[in-house]
Amino acid sequence: MPRFSARWVVLLVLIILVGAFFYCEYLIYFPTILKCAWPKISHARGGGEGIDGRPLDSTSVRAMVLSDTHLLGAVGGHWFDKLRREWQMERAFQTALWLLKPEIVFILGDIFDEGKWSSQKHWEDDVRRFHRMFRHSAETELVVLVGNHDIGFHYEMDWFKLQRFEKVFNASSTRIVTKKGVNFLLVNSVALHGDGCPICQSVEKELIKLSRDLNCSLQNSGSCEGSQTYPPTPPIMLQHYPLFRVSDAGCTGQDAAPPEERHLLFREKYDVLSKEASQRLLQWFKPRLILSGHTHSGCEVLHDNKYPEISVPSFSWRNRNNPSFILASVSPGSFAMSKCFLPEESTVIGVYCSAGGCLLLLLLAHCVWMKGLLQCLSLLGKHKSL
Repeated sequence: MPRFSARWVVLLVLIILVGAFFYCEYLIYFPTILKCAWPKISHARGGGEGIDGRPLDSTSVRAMVLSDTHLLGAVGGHWFDKLRREWQMERAFQTALWLLKPEIVFILGDIFDEGKWSSQKHWEDDVRRFHRMFRHSAETELVVLVGNHDIGFHYEMDWFKLQRFEKVFNASSTRIVTKKGVNFLLVNSVALHGDGCPICQSVEKELIKLSRDLNCSLQNSGSCEGSQTYPPTPPIMLQHYPLFRVSDAGCTGQDAAPPEERHLLFREKYDVLSKEASQRLLQWFKPRLILSGHTHSGCEVLHDNKYPEISVPSFSWRNRNNPSFILASVSPGSFAMSKCFLPEESTVIGVYCSAGGCLLLLLLAHCVWMKGLLQCLSLLGKHKSL
């Protein structure tokens, strides 16, 4: 009988350990992300039919938008912190790709945590880990924007860091990506300080050119010879820094900044873009939607009563307990958005703690069964005295 009971105890211990691990590290992402769905745009923001007469949902782009992954580097990243949070992002991303099948994925900057100061060797290691975590099929396009942690704040960035970033992702940091007649404008917001720095001048020059080309396409003007032609629709603008706002005081929702932080004033050119840079972007492009990151919290703002902006929260447990990402259905004439929350880190910790409590109760019950309650308590007392 003792041998039989001991075998059962070992089996139950293994079942609890393996079950908790498998649920927390794999299974938990499936029921959570299965709650998410692509939003319908047939009755949203204009509704009706697409430009070719087909229903809007048949002509829309399925875009997944996330931000601030902050892959830890060699300097400030503890190995367990790095392992835990990167595994969470990898499993969340791969599960979302498998279940939701987006056509295009945007990451709104701060891909790396230490890109602004990492050596070439450490940079290559960070890039290798990024490509492993965010691997994707040929059916999904991955588009990455630059953030201040990737190339440094304005006073830290230089051509070497910017070109190193652009080389890895094989694209300019400021450009237009067009898909199914939808223009996605990617802005290097780190370089919009307006102080005439060489990188700032180059980015602003490119933005002015893109603005002219887009406006010519919208107006279908015959006096725009030599301009790049784009679909005649206002762009969706994506960038790392939010446009200027005073604070997060007006932000609500479960992914907004904590109440004690919402009234803290934002610093221009550090927390948000300056008023001047924000107004220039709105005047140049008149975007129908702005998507930004950087603050690690969610927020919805309406600029000048006509330009909606959504700040996308961080995708990593390192920055918040309840990460999330945006699901966007976008057609040439309309769009609809929904938010998809990931498992909370506190839930996973709770499951592991519950499993540990079950193990202790199981071992105590086994001890009582084998030796009796008084003897088990005496053994525990001896262990504590040691």
